[in-house]
Amino acid sequence: QVQLVESGGGSVQAGGSLRLSCTASGYASVGVYNTHCMGWFRQVPGKGREGVVNIDSDGRADYAESVKGRFTISQDTASNTVYLQMNGPKVEDSAMYYCAADDAGSNDSDYCSRILLLNYHYDYTGQGTQVTVS
Repeated sequence: QVQLVESGGGSVQAGGSLRLSCTASGYASVGVYNTHCMGWFRQVPGKGREGVVNIDSDGRADYAESVKGRFTISQDTASNTVYLQMNGPKVEDSAMYYCAADDAGSNDSDYCSRILLLNYHYDYTGQGTQVTVS
């Protein structure tokens, strides 16, 4: 059974920094043939989900335009952990942040990009961690 556990959320002042972590169990972020994605999306009550960033098993990352240059994703494939470094957060970045993971089922270098750009749902999602920027 796949579980994604997020940590690191909380309150931060605009312009500060915050780092979110997500560790996956029962899930392999790399595979011999398949493309795997791990990433983050966020949601504000009353609004739809917004893809923030993801990274594939080859280390390619895609970012939403709204966070480019401010947020950075990284991963430790040995521990199945991804990190989201949020630098210079803005009030509008306040949301529930969810860690998510997906297996392309094949070797598809564009798979993770499509998930982000087309706002597809991931196979697996964590419980979320709240980020409040003031």
